[in-house]
Amino acid sequence: MQTSNAHLDLIIFDCDGVLVDSEVISCRVHAEVLTRHGYPITAEQVRQRFLGRTSLDATTEVERELGRPLAETYEHERQTTLFAALADAVEPIPHLHETLDAIDLRKCVASSAVHEKIFTSLSRVKLYERFAPHIFSGSQVRNGKPAPDLFLLAAGQMNVPPARCLVIEDSVAGVTGGRAAGMTVLGFHGGSHCRPDTADTLRAAGAAVTFDDMRQLPDLIARIGAD
Repeated sequence: MQTSNAHLDLIIFDCDGVLVDSEVISCRVHAEVLTRHGYPITAEQVRQRFLGRTSLDATTEVERELGRPLAETYEHERQTTLFAALADAVEPIPHLHETLDAIDLRKCVASSAVHEKIFTSLSRVKLYERFAPHIFSGSQVRNGKPAPDLFLLAAGQMNVPPARCLVIEDSVAGVTGGRAAGMTVLGFHGGSHCRPDTADTLRAAGAAVTFDDMRQLPDLIARIGAD
């Protein structure tokens, strides 16, 4: 049975940590490559500082602290290593496919990642064709999450008013950006990177509801529409 909603026209999904369980892989690779390039950092520190943000924002912050640019080879090495790791091992969030089947609303993706990373992850888990061409990247906007720009781009391209959009996010940056765009945001904390306090953290950032099992999402959508 499909779930629809008279008060919503569009569901905007983040990708990493919401559609694919990729954040542990991404944080590990990011930390390893930064460390090799003279910025020692752990995967957990990457998760705490950069989760949900664009790689450009992360690099800018690191270079500011270092007082110098990272090597010219850094970004290519990070991307090449990451894309190979994702293509080899990333898995969908559990119960994601049947959840999408149960939601009779338009859907799109708004991810801080570059298009190649999104394509790599979604293709492996057989989701790319399901969302394409309605996939929007942080590389398309001037200001990435936590700014509202990416969510507003997605809503504009889909021709849906922000107030009729529902965002599914797993990071403080994403929740903050969705709320700043004037959208209702649900905080998902079912990815393997999430911690016991993630739900509280997402609610504090402005998530209307938090949940950790994708099978809960259709009922949550129906409940939001009834309010």
